[in-house]
Amino acid sequence: MTARQADRLLRFAALIKQELDRSGETVALVARSGVDLSRFGLRYSHAGISLKASGNAPWSVRQLYYACDERRSRLYDQGLSGFLFGTDDPDAGYVSIVLLDGTAAAMLERAALDAALALHLLAASYSANAYPFSVSYQNCNQWVAELLASAWGALDDGPGLRERAQGWLRKSGYQPTAVDVGSHWLMAVAPFVPFMHFDDHPEDDLYALRVQTSLPRSIEAFVHKRMPGAMRIEMCHDGAKAVIHPGWEPIARGCRPREGDRVIDLDDAR
Repeated sequence: MTARQADRLLRFAALIKQELDRSGETVALVARSGVDLSRFGLRYSHAGISLKASGNAPWSVRQLYYACDERRSRLYDQGLSGFLFGTDDPDAGYVSIVLLDGTAAAMLERAALDAALALHLLAASYSANAYPFSVSYQNCNQWVAELLASAWGALDDGPGLRERAQGWLRKSGYQPTAVDVGSHWLMAVAPFVPFMHFDDHPEDDLYALRVQTSLPRSIEAFVHKRMPGAMRIEMCHDGAKAVIHPGWEPIARGCRPREGDRVIDLDDAR
């Protein structure tokens, strides 16, 4: 990443923080583009909870990351700038912000700020394509889904918390994202990739070359179904400008503004 690319991302992060402050809320579900999943028709790969009252810095994102060197999952409170820097393409990127209804927001904020609860939901083993109704593994988005379940299901902390959270998700109609793998190649190389596993997935899915897993798309769809009044703001940048797009309709491909969107020159952003 060049100094100019880093500067643009810092300016984009400042715009996101301004939108969060302008919302008047104190917690938000946030997702960013990171790993390029466009071949699967997916824009977002990574989600977390942005908290105004974070002890790290206002609007830091509490999230799960896979620590590659340690080959284990860890929870991090990361500033918005660092959150954006975890992208494959610093010249273009998307961020989705979901703002929740009052009571639901308060319950989620309380759960997300509870460090003990957050850590008890952390699985011992990571898999990027973890099946959402198995406790064998967990990916970053599944941790968010289970945190939502713990908060909104009013689940008591204690033994079997992940099983109970997954049970609440299933009962509440949570639908994971079904990804069509398209070939046997990905499954063939999985044994050589430390963060991919298939032994937790139903055999029928594997025969169909399909993987069901938690992604920002499935989490946002679940939230929107339960809370039609939840607000969504999508933002993007193309290295030169930022576009701010309100609403649940996806922002135009290529970071092209629609009628009603705000466009900001990143060189003028402060």
